[in-house]
Amino acid sequence: MEEGDGTGTFTDETWAIWEPLIEAVRPRGKTPPPDLRRTIAAIFWRHENGAKWRSIPAKLGPWWRAAQLFIRWAKLGVWERLLTLVQEQQGVAFGMTFLDGTNIRAHHKAAGAPKKGGSFEERDHREALGRSRGGYGTKVCVIADGHGKAFGFALAPGQAHELPRAPAMLDSLPAIPAKRGDDPVACPKWAYRCQHLVENLWARLKEWRAVATRYEKTATSFLAVIHIAAAADWIKP
Repeated sequence: MEEGDGTGTFTDETWAIWEPLIEAVRPRGKTPPPDLRRTIAAIFWRHENGAKWRSIPAKLGPWWRAAQLFIRWAKLGVWERLLTLVQEQQGVAFGMTFLDGTNIRAHHKAAGAPKKGGSFEERDHREALGRSRGGYGTKVCVIADGHGKAFGFALAPGQAHELPRAPAMLDSLPAIPAKRGDDPVACPKWAYRCQHLVENLWARLKEWRAVATRYEKTATSFLAVIHIAAAADWIKP
């Protein structure tokens, strides 16, 4: 997204890219969401800047409209579908894939999700929050393709290791049959030298302040922020 006048509004050129994607994945109701262009721009602005919802510039419409739409679409899986659609259009390079994890520090307000009848410990586990050496936060795991673009994500409490998440994440990849006669081989050294691709991916995603620091109370909303940032990373040159 281009900032333009400093308020985060979409330029006509940028909105021409995002509008058909949004229209393809948004819930179908009797009427489309009002002033969708400004509302989506407000959602992007908030997550890029890591600001409070109430800090959204007035030019981008009511803050509560952006907050409600973001949360409702997060629960419906709209932002994940957006990322999937962008991947399909851009083309995923499965010649080589990377599995990596990073710890994201959580803002103190991220711990405010309802317990829903359980203990605080059960609440934190459900919302992928926990304490590690880096403090209170979330472990975010990613599968990146051979070009260093994100394919899929998984969340875990901050103290968790990414390895237990690996089987389920790898199962999400399309089957790539091996050639007959191929023997299992250890990961070659040249593959390790490509590790910078996924490290650069994390650097780009964390340019979104709401990815670099978790402000969301629920795992669903935080994962939605990551999906938006990843979709934008796929689209930009």
